[in-house]
Amino acid sequence: MANYKQDATINIRLTSNWISYHQNKYMGQHGITMPQFNILRILRGAKEPLSISVVRDRMIEKSPNTTRLMDKLIDKGLIERLKDVRDNRVITIQITKQGLQLLKLIDKDFDANIILVNNLTIEECQVLKNLLIKVRGGIEDSVENNCDGN
Repeated sequence: MANYKQDATINIRLTSNWISYHQNKYMGQHGITMPQFNILRILRGAKEPLSISVVRDRMIEKSPNTTRLMDKLIDKGLIERLKDVRDNRVITIQITKQGLQLLKLIDKDFDANIILVNNLTIEECQVLKNLLIKVRGGIEDSVENNCDGN
């Protein structure tokens, strides 16, 4: 007898790995990783400097290496650290013009290169999204709540 729940779980994992592979391959062409892309999108969507902890909380993949990921983005000139004007002990992060330009470039051909559900209709995408939310226990934890949604 087939174990459909186990098959579904395995297929979710396989699909997750497949999506990650393609996304990482594409982002590598731009010299960044998916978590770094996520950080850039969070900062663009915020429209104001954010603390490292706020960025970490908004990330799709929570990482204890958020500071290291940000250091690499700083080295590339894509984000910058700022001291809070009210409290110089507080450090915030904001996206730079170079970071915004990179996101604009990625956005331009993102759909053609990274959207991996092109063979689904809009209705099927909505059903898939709702089923995945249901799998996570009904918690609305989608990308729209974690970044700018562009």
